[in-house]
Amino acid sequence: MTPLLELHQLAKLQFDNREEYLFRPITSKVAQGDRIAVIGASGQGKSTLLRILARLERPDEGYMSLDGVSDKDWKPAQWRKKVCYTAQHPVMLPGTVEDNLQTVSRLHSLPFDAPAAKGYMGQLGLGDLDWKKEASSLSGGEKQRVALVRSLLLQPDVLLLDEFTASLDPGSREGAELCVRQWADTSKAAVVLISHDMEQAERMCSVVWFMAGGELLEAADAGRFFAAPETEAARQFLKRHAGEGETKNV
Repeated sequence: MTPLLELHQLAKLQFDNREEYLFRPITSKVAQGDRIAVIGASGQGKSTLLRILARLERPDEGYMSLDGVSDKDWKPAQWRKKVCYTAQHPVMLPGTVEDNLQTVSRLHSLPFDAPAAKGYMGQLGLGDLDWKKEASSLSGGEKQRVALVRSLLLQPDVLLLDEFTASLDPGSREGAELCVRQWADTSKAAVVLISHDMEQAERMCSVVWFMAGGELLEAADAGRFFAAPETEAARQFLKRHAGEGETKNV
């Protein structure tokens, strides 16, 4: 299958030390229908990588291609229409919830799909939220879910999610995961998500990108990775997270 998105030797230097890499050249592919979990310890550049994939930041080395066309030949707005990034701490634009939901339509001169928006809001437990409410007054969890709806309405080919359930309670997290899975299955889109919740990564994804030591150390089938990672760094990472899970369950 032809990849939707290809990463060609992408690298990023440290922000505060331009002589050291945040991560070294990464080459990989994202195909239609892929569900990829990007995992690793804090400080590996996972969020920066997703922002580069969305063309919100520039790599210091390498390039990307989308539908076989180099990023240099894409207009940024058209690229971001097809590759959409949802931040862990989303920004609500000035105005109401409805204003924020309609942002995608205004930016790309598309008709606003109100029935789809209502459906997604209902799936995410926001069916009773007043759309006339000022978006700035929403709770962190509400903002995270409204931002997710905003991204889904764009119908991207690749959805990038950075800790998209970090501010949600268990019930809301389950609803958000189900909403994304159903949307992706229907649209045949690819999903690339960052998560520190290994159970979530295992539930939602079929592929793992494991970052450690400034490298994409493993790109593997999720079942194989969680059962028997190839590298010692990955084994120690999963061992630490298993210990954290046991502590939470005490």
